[in-house]
Amino acid sequence: MGGLEIALLVALIVIALLAVILMTGYVKASPDTAIIISGLRKDPKVLIGKAGIKIPFLERKDELNLQLIPIDVKTSNAVPTADYININVDATVNVKISDNEERLKLAAQNFLNKQADYIGRVAREVLEGNVREIVGKMALEEMVSDRQKFAFLVKENAEPDLAAMGLDIISFNVQNFVDGNGVIENLGVDNIVKIQKNAAISRAESEKEIAKAQASAKREANEAEVNAETEIAKKRNELDIQKAELKRMADSKQAEADAAYRIQEEEQRKTVEITTANANIAKQEKEILLKQKEAEVMEQALDAQVKKKAEAEKFAKQQQADAQLYERQREAEAKKFETEKEAEAMKAQAEARRYTMEQEADGIRTKGIAEAEAIRAKAIAEAEGIEKKAEAMAKMGEAAVLEMYFKALPEVVRNAAQPLTSVDRITMYGDGNSSRLMKDIMGTVVQVTDGLKESTGVDLQAVLSGFLAGKVASTDATAKANGSAGEYTEE
Repeated sequence: MGGLEIALLVALIVIALLAVILMTGYVKASPDTAIIISGLRKDPKVLIGKAGIKIPFLERKDELNLQLIPIDVKTSNAVPTADYININVDATVNVKISDNEERLKLAAQNFLNKQADYIGRVAREVLEGNVREIVGKMALEEMVSDRQKFAFLVKENAEPDLAAMGLDIISFNVQNFVDGNGVIENLGVDNIVKIQKNAAISRAESEKEIAKAQASAKREANEAEVNAETEIAKKRNELDIQKAELKRMADSKQAEADAAYRIQEEEQRKTVEITTANANIAKQEKEILLKQKEAEVMEQALDAQVKKKAEAEKFAKQQQADAQLYERQREAEAKKFETEKEAEAMKAQAEARRYTMEQEADGIRTKGIAEAEAIRAKAIAEAEGIEKKAEAMAKMGEAAVLEMYFKALPEVVRNAAQPLTSVDRITMYGDGNSSRLMKDIMGTVVQVTDGLKESTGVDLQAVLSGFLAGKVASTDATAKANGSAGEYTEE
């Protein structure tokens, strides 16, 4: 036996088991019955007016009847009311097992598979206890006169107790109140006597009112007859007066009517003229509006034509732009190809130029090295010359300094007097003004020498004084030597 045949056999067995489960476990609940399936599930499954599956041997099926259960509630003995009157109560109540999920669970715990008689007995005991409780809270007259209130209070008081069992109160009707002392009957007799008394009083009052009405009617009839004759005479006089007055008023009204007619006719004529004028104005306004509408229609038509023309031109321009774009793209591609070729050529030229520049750079580098050596030799020679000059100046000492000072002094004086060249005219009052101006210029030169002394420490005036003193001494000595020699020669 192959693997396929085994799989088919297993599938057939499974299908057969499912068919057996469906045939033996199929359950269907009517709308007035709750079928509870329990066993495998943690919470039992409840079916009301629908079908379901019960797994054979593993689950069980129980039923709860949801039909109305009529109960005749009667107090077993007399119950004292709030006003201490013993009575018996007879009431008819309809209860049923609730279809609410929570209450149905409670009903399943309390009444599963129980008959309606058992449920009725349990509910009757609860209801009778609630009836006794409400009777003790109400007065007899209140209960008898308002049975609906009594039934409502009993129902409201009993509902929580029955709900805890899983039951709902559908209706509660009081049939009768009975007492052993005839209190309820006496309450009726008292009402009957009151009614009869009120009726007799009402009859007497009515007869008295009738007699009064009859006497009053006769008196009023006599008075009415006299008054009627008097009134007839008065009315005749008044009639004559009114006729005359009416004739006068009629004549006056006729005159007023004639005048009013003429006035009305004139007003009507004016109204017709005004209406005609208004109609003409309205007609003109309508014609203006019609012309405006025609202008708007014409404007819309022109707008439509212009819009269509603009759209056509836009489409043509768009097509032309697309063609131009295509041409530009082709030109750009051609330019790109040419540019690439030019770049390759320029690259080759750059390579050649780079080689040439490298050769030139080698020549320049060689030339630069030679020039650097020449500059270096020149700098060394200049340095040696400056060094020699410095040695010579050191040997010369103060004479060299003075030489430099006298060479630079004209330039210093010229720079000190330079600001005066930009002055157009100088007017000076008093004697010796020229010498004072010269003195100011020389004072500036003195300030320069003083600044040189402060910055370098060289006192040019002292050097110059020393130099001049030495020069004078040397001159005197030479003169004396020359004089002695002359004298010797003359001798």
